[in-house]
Amino acid sequence: MDIHKILEKLPHRYPMLMVDRVLEIEKNVRIRAIKNVSINEPFFQGHFPGRPVMPGVMMLEALAQAAGILVFDGMGINADQKTVYYFVGIDNARFKRPVEPGDQLILDVKVERAKAGIYKFSAKALVGDEVAVEAQLMCTQRTVG
Repeated sequence: MDIHKILEKLPHRYPMLMVDRVLEIEKNVRIRAIKNVSINEPFFQGHFPGRPVMPGVMMLEALAQAAGILVFDGMGINADQKTVYYFVGIDNARFKRPVEPGDQLILDVKVERAKAGIYKFSAKALVGDEVAVEAQLMCTQRTVG
């Protein structure tokens, strides 16, 4: 899935869009995607001057967006102004290595459970073969307005 297809699936736009490409997707099961980390990311101006490190919450956001693509693609829907996808929980988040400009995050997300509109995922982001972050994410899709 290229960036054009991603923009159809997610409501996020710059500077909050955190998925650049989908490498693999198994409908309603798992997704493998890429986030290219660039020095031009707005958060690097203050995190940290002289030693830029990607904030952990931004890594978790990238994983949640990959999960959103997985759910929306599995349901056969595109993003619109009435469909939103919210975090409802993050469990067991562990940060294993810093992520710096020039790194490429490989986002691996698997559906663990889907019940009553609540999805639970196991998620990890890697740089090369090294785990940068891993967590269990819970999200829900809602129609608003």
